Amino acid sequence: MRGEKGISLLETILALAILGIISVSFLGGTATTSTARATADERASGKILAESLLETIKKMDYASSYNLTVPDDFAGYAANITVQNIKNNNIQQVFITIEHRNREVLTLESYKVNRQ
Repeated sequence: MRGEKGISLLETILALAILGIISVSFLGGTATTSTARATADERASGKILAESLLETIKKMDYASSYNLTVPDDFAGYAANITVQNIKNNNIQQVFITIEHRNREVLTLESYKVNRQ
């Protein structure tokens, strides 16, 4: 029996410990990637919603405020529209703030001109 070579218990435990450390590191990276992807998707959806609302506002008649509803496709999202009049009330600065699950995702700013 002395001449036989094999893997000792200590070597096996050490190999399993190294494998466990590598696995935990990999799983941690996977969780971080999933969170980053979800945040990017949330921001992209918010941008699409804000741009859509802004285009709708630009097509509307010139007014002191604009009330729009969020489409059903964007469940969980909310939009806050703020208007500031500048240049003798002929130009408006429009801010659209998008929230998802009560957390601000994006603020889009643009201008609307009274061409009448």
